[in-house]
Amino acid sequence: MPRPIALNRALSKLGLLSRAQATDAVRAGRVRINGAIVTRPLAPVDPTRARIEIDGAVRQRAAWRTVLLHKPRGVVTTRRDPQGRPTVFDVLGSARTGLVAVGRLDMATSGVLLLTSDTALAHWMTDPANGVPRVYTVTVRGKVSVEDVDHLRTGIVSGRDRVRAREVTLRKASGRESHLVVELDEGKNREVRRLFDAIGHEVTRLKRVQLGPLDLGTLQPGQWRELTRADIARAFPEFPREDGSLRVERVNRKSAI
Repeated sequence: MPRPIALNRALSKLGLLSRAQATDAVRAGRVRINGAIVTRPLAPVDPTRARIEIDGAVRQRAAWRTVLLHKPRGVVTTRRDPQGRPTVFDVLGSARTGLVAVGRLDMATSGVLLLTSDTALAHWMTDPANGVPRVYTVTVRGKVSVEDVDHLRTGIVSGRDRVRAREVTLRKASGRESHLVVELDEGKNREVRRLFDAIGHEVTRLKRVQLGPLDLGTLQPGQWRELTRADIARAFPEFPREDGSLRVERVNRKSAI
């Protein structure tokens, strides 16, 4: 038997609203469960059995969708921005319905960003315990040395965190700038920039080129492509099915979809 969960979490898991939107909607009296208005966001509910209405309309689980977006520079990874800056959801337009971003890329960073209606997938991919690799191309000011690369691999204390790169490849180094490929196994806030700040090199260009085996392909900035459940199963065979079992498909993790 499924166990009841908090109402705001249930609405998020169903892909109907984000957790914050659900909390606001419940407190405003906009949500009915089995015909009764509920105003407590943490009220327990079984989303598989309950009749859910939002603003008087019966709502069911949003259709499963996952898209891979080539996030452009100059847009923020948030649904609404108090400063009025463009967001990734503005880029998606009407295709954004029901989607949440899987992690974030800062405003000046471009590249692979996944958005999905599957909140379990989003949580699984952003959980550091699962070690989903993230690969970036990085341009920094100044000449990065072999010793610098070793420091990035062994780890650097930044604030209260110890940050490190899983792998670093130095492609080009000159007195003016250096070009590198950096692989991380978790997505701490501004981790790549913090790594290079710690060794005295300012990041001037940052692009995420892979998330797990998923890459940009031919997508140009602002373009996206739909992924299927089969794409996700091939890319992340460790991600559990809805019934809790593991996918058994095998995939070369270095290959791209």
